[in-house]
Amino acid sequence: MNQLHTPKASRNQEAVRLSLMAPVSDRSPGRTRRGGLSRQWLHRIGRSAPPPSRSGGTFTCVSVKKTALTVLSAALLVPAMLAAPAHAAPTPPADGKGQPPKAPKAPAAPPASMSTVGGALLGQPGTQVNLLPGAPALPSNLTGRSWIVADAESGEVLASHNAHWRLPPASTMKMLFADTVLPGLPKDQVHKVTEQDMEGVGPGSSLVGVKEDHEYSVHDLWLGVFLRSGNDAVHVLSAMNGGIEKTVKDMQAHAEELQALDTHVVSPDGYDAPEQVSSAYDLTLIARSGLQKQDFREYCGTVEAKFPGLQEPGKPRDHFEIQNTNRLMTGAGGISPYKGIAGVKNGNTTMAGSTFTGAAQQGERKLLVTVMNPGAGGANSVYEETAALFDWGFSAAGKVKPVGELVPPKSADTSSHGSPAQSHENNPSAGGAGSGGIGTALGVAGGALIVLAGGAFVVNRRWPHGRRGRGEDLV
Repeated sequence: MNQLHTPKASRNQEAVRLSLMAPVSDRSPGRTRRGGLSRQWLHRIGRSAPPPSRSGGTFTCVSVKKTALTVLSAALLVPAMLAAPAHAAPTPPADGKGQPPKAPKAPAAPPASMSTVGGALLGQPGTQVNLLPGAPALPSNLTGRSWIVADAESGEVLASHNAHWRLPPASTMKMLFADTVLPGLPKDQVHKVTEQDMEGVGPGSSLVGVKEDHEYSVHDLWLGVFLRSGNDAVHVLSAMNGGIEKTVKDMQAHAEELQALDTHVVSPDGYDAPEQVSSAYDLTLIARSGLQKQDFREYCGTVEAKFPGLQEPGKPRDHFEIQNTNRLMTGAGGISPYKGIAGVKNGNTTMAGSTFTGAAQQGERKLLVTVMNPGAGGANSVYEETAALFDWGFSAAGKVKPVGELVPPKSADTSSHGSPAQSHENNPSAGGAGSGGIGTALGVAGGALIVLAGGAFVVNRRWPHGRRGRGEDLV
């Protein structure tokens, strides 16, 4: 394993500051990456070393943020974003040779049969689509091992490819973490970070720059999770939730409530770990649940924000700028911002490759797309394939026969259609606590920013009568 170079004690403070801006691990510990601060590096130079500051803001705990509603045009000018972050989990037990066991590689081909939650076709390997006359053909450039296109409101699955293939999720697992933990922590609650809070943040992690013995609001920490995929922020929020072990159990229980039955949680941050898996179908279910919550929508739709930095006695607290790693939102890396994009979460690790779940709205149509592990390679492949599937989905809506559906949570009331979004947001057991209000989705027409009226990207679930679970058909 390559080791990060330790700066000599004789180097001045400026050298240390510049070192903090150096690449850290992208795909696994020991390899170099851009974007985020390495926990291993911070440990070597001292935990109190601050990340680079771009702003001398005077706020203490309140982060100044810009959402997708207000900064899309500015985002077009943002320089190329740093590469998608790596993610960390508690270090697993050693294998007897002093090294943590490696997560097993996913098989080269999907199983012959998979879960049939949402419909029998979704459990079959390969591409599933029912094109009606006049429907556009699927994009020809798709290399993802698994993907899905679904209507966010009706839950209809328009097309899929190995939808239930259980694969490493990378940081898209943070969607489940947020959907589980976010409702229980008041956003204005302030927490002083301890050394114990940061235990288990693995080497090579993507960090937002949380420092021990400093105070952060829950709001600050969620910005760190959603924008910079900060595993340090995940661990602090997990500690506030009762610890990593409890948080993992809470997440697993919530996944089962959502009928995301392909998902097995090992760590809350999505780092590669033995048996930690999810699927394109499950990640889409989870994103749909999260988008019911106003705070979730706002965090995943935030392009950039100010994050608290070093606090020196007698001086205003330093702040530095963080930007979202979702390239379809920021336009980084040569990717054009996707019109109508509203989130949700990207990820990248050695075992998972690149993963992404996105939500977008054009006109009245709201779509969810998940792509897992494109084979084309390159940092932009997952975004390019997601954008292509969005384009297809918006063009194909009404011209395809659904191949399945996104099922409702187990506890959802499906006895009547009523106002599904309202009933869900008022039902904490369905994961809707803290929901409501107007979301942050946006539409773009002719290059002009348009704020959608009313409940923009409030995902109104239209539950079918009755509940379908594992083994039930929808063809």
